[in-house]
Amino acid sequence: MKKKLLIIEDDPGLQSQMRWCFEDMEVFIASDREAALSQLRKIEPQVVTLDLGLPPDPGGATEGFKALEEILKLAPNTKVIVVTGREEKQNAVTAIGLGACDFFQKPLDADILSFVVNRAFKLYELEKENQELSTGNSTSTIKGVIASSHKMLDICRMIEKIAPADVTTLLLGETGTGKEVLAKAIHQLSPRSDEPFSAINCGAIPENLLESELFGHEKGSFTGATQMKKGKIELAHGGTLFLDEIGDMPLPLQVKLLRFLQERVIERIGSVKVIPVDVRVVCATHQNLQSHIEQGLFREDLYYRVSEITLNIPPLREREGDSIIIAQALLKTICQKMNRPNLSFSEGAMRSIKSHHWPGNVREVINKVKRAVIMADDKKVTAEDLELNDTSTITDEALNLRKIRDDAERSAIVQAIQASQNNMAQAARLLGITRPTLYNLTDKLGINTGETS
Repeated sequence: MKKKLLIIEDDPGLQSQMRWCFEDMEVFIASDREAALSQLRKIEPQVVTLDLGLPPDPGGATEGFKALEEILKLAPNTKVIVVTGREEKQNAVTAIGLGACDFFQKPLDADILSFVVNRAFKLYELEKENQELSTGNSTSTIKGVIASSHKMLDICRMIEKIAPADVTTLLLGETGTGKEVLAKAIHQLSPRSDEPFSAINCGAIPENLLESELFGHEKGSFTGATQMKKGKIELAHGGTLFLDEIGDMPLPLQVKLLRFLQERVIERIGSVKVIPVDVRVVCATHQNLQSHIEQGLFREDLYYRVSEITLNIPPLREREGDSIIIAQALLKTICQKMNRPNLSFSEGAMRSIKSHHWPGNVREVINKVKRAVIMADDKKVTAEDLELNDTSTITDEALNLRKIRDDAERSAIVQAIQASQNNMAQAARLLGITRPTLYNLTDKLGINTGETS
């Protein structure tokens, strides 16, 4: 997003000073209310600084308040920072009450003004993103998948490609990344979508019961088998069998599963009757199967059978922008279920969601948002409601454009001076600037032109 700042100020000297503070963005100047409104319609700035003392009432605030009201009426999402004198604190309070997002008091302090304006740009971006995401701004076409990151959208496109092909698919990814959702998507997009989808978690069922759950049993085949039971494989006939956490399957059962995958037949426990089964198989695990193979915990021949197509599902921390999209969608859904309409995330909550590592992936987001909806006292869900840290201090420093620019310039200049062995003319040529400009920058940034380390 190209940053556009409109400065509404009638003092030419202050106009010049303020323009100098914001060399890293497009700056526009207006000297009165009429010119300001004209510029507002023309350039649509994200942020406006407004001196309340505008002509024809430069000594008062009447004209400034009128300008503020008209700006917010024309562009309600624009962030307005009012500029007041030291003795006009009440005017600043009134302006905030009318809808201004912040205020700044004269005399001009470039660093503080830069900080306030950049904070307003961040707030604008967060609110814009919040509004877009609350309407479901996910570009995924897979049912149940909320994503806009390139990594996850690539996975969605692969799902769409492989779903029509009757191939055994292996989904690899951390716990909570949505492997079962993707398995269901493969089924729903396949020619088998009208047939059963049968799922079993191989790591959640005791070994002595897992064989019966998978292959079924005949009446009387073991103690407690009071009637015949079809297994998950047989129940999935014509459809899709999802074997979740296949990496936790005991070795003896791996042998039976391998036979089924090779021959597409099963035998119920207690029976010698061979039953042909037509299923598509999708497997998933959070385990490192290659490591399991080396340790003798997983059969290599079974691995090649279940991994005709392998998809590596990225963890949420690697899906740039997805955490906030998922959280927004969940907030909307959970609020509807819990009858708590109109809840939204605060600025601090948005920052915390973006910066959190999410070790539990999507499952952790679900738990955090559920808790937050229950705990929120006001219309805004806070970082504390989510049990996350508000990273505002870190974020403000990390996003301070002046500091970033100064650090980059300092690093480049020091490297150029070192590379040229303190020859300032040569260093200037390396940097693509004139020698006087280099000296001005070294003075401004406090760089010792004689240092060699």
